[in-house]
Amino acid sequence: MTRPKKYNAELENIELQLLIEGVRRYTGVNLEEYAGSALRRQVWAALRAEKTRTIVGLLERLLHDAEAFRRFLDGFNRSEPSGPEYFQIFREEIIPLLRTYPFVRLWQSGCDSLRDLYFMAIFLHEEGLYEKATIYVTDVNVVNLQRAQDGVFALSGSRELEQTYRASGGRGRLSEYFSGGRCNGIFKPALRRNMVFSQHNLATDGSFNEFNMIACRQALEPLSDATRARAHEILYASLGMFGILALGPEETIRNTPHERAYREMDGGQKIFRKIA
Repeated sequence: MTRPKKYNAELENIELQLLIEGVRRYTGVNLEEYAGSALRRQVWAALRAEKTRTIVGLLERLLHDAEAFRRFLDGFNRSEPSGPEYFQIFREEIIPLLRTYPFVRLWQSGCDSLRDLYFMAIFLHEEGLYEKATIYVTDVNVVNLQRAQDGVFALSGSRELEQTYRASGGRGRLSEYFSGGRCNGIFKPALRRNMVFSQHNLATDGSFNEFNMIACRQALEPLSDATRARAHEILYASLGMFGILALGPEETIRNTPHERAYREMDGGQKIFRKIA
């Protein structure tokens, strides 16, 4: 997102610092956890979306309009939902490994994509593993958490969901797992029975359990290098031995503190297994 040609670079930096400090003091959200490029990109996108002329004007809007602030934070979620290749690996390679445990703990870190979350639950159900599994669902954004807990999605996207479900090896019809009205569908409550929803920030919060699998497909991309390094420490500490880590397609474990502690399961889908 390009900035207006007449915007003064020095003034931009001053106003960005005012925005960062104002948001931190009023909401507790530390925008410096995001990469500088991601922050600037989202600020200029928000200026246009909120029809404000200056960053200071945007700060005023964010502090006084909760919906505007929600939209601003949502703008950092740029990752695409996982495709059928990822879900095929989850069904055919990961679930057989999870089946060897007496009970299974999974952590979905970042829940911007309902597809990623609910397809995980559906495939665990179809493979007979859901009853001994608990899915911990976290996000830094409480709006994302509430959306995930509600399980509501636009029916206009149901055809794409059905196609992805079938291409992933779905055993029935996706419509069996949701009910719908005129505009929206809602995933059935049975899929949420073994889900635990909680706010968690990879940039500031610590490990809270030991997991057999962690899916962090969308939460790392906008973070700064320092924050991403800390997040990898949390992911490593939270994963049990021989546990599975699924990162986003643009992520890597190279040059992370625990690069040698993982064995690659699938390089294309960025799925790794902890071996040390």
